Amino acid sequence: MINKTDLAPYVGASLEVMASDTQRMRGDRPWTFTNLKQGDGLSTIIAFLEDKGMLGK
Repeated sequence: MINKTDLAPYVGASLEVMASDTQRMRGDRPWTFTNLKQGDGLSTIIAFLEDKGMLGK
């Protein structure tokens, strides 16, 4: 999980570069961008935990 994506423009970080680097390093393993303060990406995290974390709904 790459959180606080809303701050990227303020610190000179490129989400495109982060995505490329993350994909290269993680391969087929899951990852996602989030801004959990605003709830962006939260549903993706919950779905992953329910499925892979065997938490059920």
